[in-house]
Amino acid sequence: MRRLIGELVGPEVRTLPWRALVAGSLLGLLPVALSRLPDGEPGPWAALTLLRAAALGHALALAFLLDDPARHTTATVPVRRPLRIALRLALVTPVTALWWTAVVLLVPSSVRPPTGAVTLEAAATCALALAGAALAVRLADEPRPGPSVAAALLLTALLAVLLWPERWPLFTSPGDPKWGEAHERWAWLLAGALLVLGACLPEPVRRRAWRRGRRPSLSPSGA
Repeated sequence: MRRLIGELVGPEVRTLPWRALVAGSLLGLLPVALSRLPDGEPGPWAALTLLRAAALGHALALAFLLDDPARHTTATVPVRRPLRIALRLALVTPVTALWWTAVVLLVPSSVRPPTGAVTLEAAATCALALAGAALAVRLADEPRPGPSVAAALLLTALLAVLLWPERWPLFTSPGDPKWGEAHERWAWLLAGALLVLGACLPEPVRRRAWRRGRRPSLSPSGA
């Protein structure tokens, strides 16, 4: 198994969507970095908003993680899809952790929100993006579902900010009495996203091939 994984690392590294990952990471990192300019220190709410926007930017990049132009040619190889996806996740997770650490540390400590709580939000957001990508791979034959998944994630985030019920607050501030309550919901979102991701790892069912097998053949004799 170790030898197999070692042989897979090189090809997987080359096929990762590095452009999307770098673009999404910079999209989230730059606004936080600019807040460190002289006379540019944000307030507590602005700092929290910047961190949430950074997490969303990186999650949009992770929506492209499972894009594979050679998907239809690798479907028959002896290496199972769960192993290939797990390897991609293993390659990206340390990079994401280092990136998030840098983003959090860029926020001035005087206005930095509780690190554990905001990291939970970021983890849930990224997990939702990965779950959406895995679901798209599972249910569709599109080799590059990333753009659709990213668009759906962005639209969902905007609608959640605007339309999320006030009796179940999710986007709260550290001074809000419902801060802890909201992060219990973030924990449930993270757990649900991870469950969906795990359920979508196996090879997708080839329903189209099954339908072709059931379709009656047309022949001159049956016309």
